[in-house]
Amino acid sequence: MKVTFDLDPDLYRSLKVEAARADRSVRDVATDAITAWLERREEDEDRASAAEALEEYRRDGGTSAARFFEHLAAEARAEYGSDT
Repeated sequence: MKVTFDLDPDLYRSLKVEAARADRSVRDVATDAITAWLERREEDEDRASAAEALEEYRRDGGTSAARFFEHLAAEARAEYGSDT
């Protein structure tokens, strides 16, 4: 999709020079920059979500993974018996 936006002339000149040095088009450099920015935003959201989940876990008195799986294994042994 074609878009139009205004850039500071010095910024555009710098972009053009660096794109030429890398033997790339301004379009490709701009696309890569926007893609990288969006990926960083997604990663920031993922980190924030993980931090919120951890805080909720701590606040609600969560169970450690090891303890959870031990409990799950004990329930399975009680329900289905043990092969040992």
